[in-house]
Amino acid sequence: MDRIPSVDLNDFISEDPKRKQKFIDDIGKAYEDIGFVALKGHFLDDELVDKLYAEVKNFFNLPLESKQRYEIPGIGGQRGYVSFGKESAKGKKEGDLKEFWHFGQYVEDNDALKKEYPDNVIVEELPEFNKVGKEAYRMLEKTAKYVLRALALHLGLKEDYFDPYIHNGNSILRPIHYPPILEEPKNAVRAAAHGDINLITLLMGAQGRGLQVLRHDGEWIDAIAEPDELMINVGDMLSRHTNNRLKSTIHRVVNPPRELWGTSRYSIPFFMHPVSEMKLDVLESCVDKDHPKLYDDITAGEFLNERLVELGLIKK
Repeated sequence: MDRIPSVDLNDFISEDPKRKQKFIDDIGKAYEDIGFVALKGHFLDDELVDKLYAEVKNFFNLPLESKQRYEIPGIGGQRGYVSFGKESAKGKKEGDLKEFWHFGQYVEDNDALKKEYPDNVIVEELPEFNKVGKEAYRMLEKTAKYVLRALALHLGLKEDYFDPYIHNGNSILRPIHYPPILEEPKNAVRAAAHGDINLITLLMGAQGRGLQVLRHDGEWIDAIAEPDELMINVGDMLSRHTNNRLKSTIHRVVNPPRELWGTSRYSIPFFMHPVSEMKLDVLESCVDKDHPKLYDDITAGEFLNERLVELGLIKK
């Protein structure tokens, strides 16, 4: 497989059973084979995408001292600004060559979760920034819900199996800025090889070269989406829950050729997380004599905390 398979969400939400089943089969096979798909037919329109990128660029163009006012101590970077080089991949000392922002869940009907999640951080200089971020968050969350419904059917579960776990889930929208590279990086890349923590990740901004996916034969391939596509991959939580039937694939963002070092790169992943109490115990349907249970029982909240410690975002 030299390229990432492409699917169209319109097939799944159509009233045509054959189109719906083909989508389920195609996305299921892609996630079992390589763990990535390019998805057309999502709920983000071009106008919203353009507004989001404009607001994101406006934020990252603010003076550093202005951005640092939105870096909130004590919450593991879960909301607001995270400055350049703070995050590193699991097992890697060097910080990634990026700065980023986190929008989190907008809880409206659960007081206990409102207290559990940090508040979203309001950027005073940019009156449209938070409004546009919230709208994009909602559309990506809606897209992710339908992808998970298709995967539930592929796994032999009820279509709405994931719905109660992702309603008010601890999901994150992360606009990332990879600034121009000013000097030879010392063993550092824009995003070192890693697997994602969550259920699935929906990535905006994979139109240019940079994102690479590690095939199971050890070869890195470019993951390049069309302008109307999101790149969507399986995270470690879903891989664990399915006993690695659905693959969480290692991926990275490599540095550009030297002649492009002076350019910025932006990407905007949406990390779909469930509520903290979701049990990630291996599904019984994914265990048999040829596929013994690979993982201990754990909740999503416990797993997330373990990984944030490994990433250096929170201290033990």
